[in-house]
Amino acid sequence: MSVVSDVWDPASVDDRPKSIRTTAQLAGDAAETLVLRRLVEAGWAVLARNVHVGRLELDIVAVDPGPPAALVIVEVRWRRSRAFGLAEETVDHRKRARIRQGAYALLDLGSLPDGRTLPHLPLRFDLVVIEPGDRGGEPRIRHHRAAF
Repeated sequence: MSVVSDVWDPASVDDRPKSIRTTAQLAGDAAETLVLRRLVEAGWAVLARNVHVGRLELDIVAVDPGPPAALVIVEVRWRRSRAFGLAEETVDHRKRARIRQGAYALLDLGSLPDGRTLPHLPLRFDLVVIEPGDRGGEPRIRHHRAAF
């Protein structure tokens, strides 16, 4: 049974203009795209990417089929190295509060910015961290479910 019928298409990776994005922003975009593909491969329904609710932004809004099924707000963090600590450490209480505020504002609206209705499911906040692989290998991905 599909919870959501109209979901994100992995073929439409990112239509933002690349010419005005910095190298760091492009690396972050690539990390988000990798996470999106992994979620879809795992059977998740990705509803939207880079959702703006007022001045707040949610990286990924998706449905984890579970069990139990959940509406998930996914924060993606990419780091080139651990020289300044783990990427998980960059999601401090202020960042968590902004993500929660954006998610609850989105729930209050009841729909995504494109008008699609949000499914009525329990809400969960996940954190996905991506680091470069050893010697240019596959990137390391850590998915923290119910991270905050």
